[in-house]
Amino acid sequence: MKIKSILISQPKPADLEKSPYTKLTEKHKLTVDYFKFIKIEGIPSIDFRKARTNIQSYSAVIFTSRQAVDHFFRIAKELRIEVSEELKYFCMSESTAYYLQNYVQYRKRKIFHGERTFMDLMTIIKKHPDDKYLFPCSETHKMDLPNALTKEGIDFTKAIIYKTSACDLSKINVKEYDMLVFFSPSGVKSLIKNFPDYQQEEQIIATFGKTTTDAAKVLGLNVSIAAPTPKAPSMSMAIENFVKETNKRKR
Repeated sequence: MKIKSILISQPKPADLEKSPYTKLTEKHKLTVDYFKFIKIEGIPSIDFRKARTNIQSYSAVIFTSRQAVDHFFRIAKELRIEVSEELKYFCMSESTAYYLQNYVQYRKRKIFHGERTFMDLMTIIKKHPDDKYLFPCSETHKMDLPNALTKEGIDFTKAIIYKTSACDLSKINVKEYDMLVFFSPSGVKSLIKNFPDYQQEEQIIATFGKTTTDAAKVLGLNVSIAAPTPKAPSMSMAIENFVKETNKRKR
């Protein structure tokens, strides 16, 4: 099957012209559409309180995403908890660290960040072994970081403060696309939840990240494109390689 149309299971980029998928459409004469498959919902503060997690008893907090930052401070505000100025912040990336400026005075706080991976962050955390860490996360968080923290004997507590839910996909016809692209296990689950009788047939499934690929396979889907790889570190590059090879064979 020659690839002509692709559905990206994410919102349309704010700057569409700079999107790598826009370059794909122009270069290979493709139709690329966007539709959000999942939404982030905050855990009610009353449920957080039931877990009896006392934010003020921790000396450090670990943030792996902007969503975690937003919902951490939302919970604190709703419960009228004063976040200590001495609290240390350990962020997965520099962009997440800078995002903290929306809530704290950046230069006056103890903020640390890795480059991109949890191992980068672990290298920094291991230099602060005596702190008591709070790890705000979603109910479907990856276990890489918690497992590494446990292995190193770091004192930490997970706090579920937000969750991912399936969006309503009734406005789209997923079967009219040659390829569906997923970036999270929740996105794949949203497809099946919305279309329980979904049959893949010749439709191409592309997944980013091992957990997403594994989730697709568990749900009985055949994954033709799995990124990242050494030859294709990005999803757009993996798709382009596949499209070039597939469409060349179909000429």
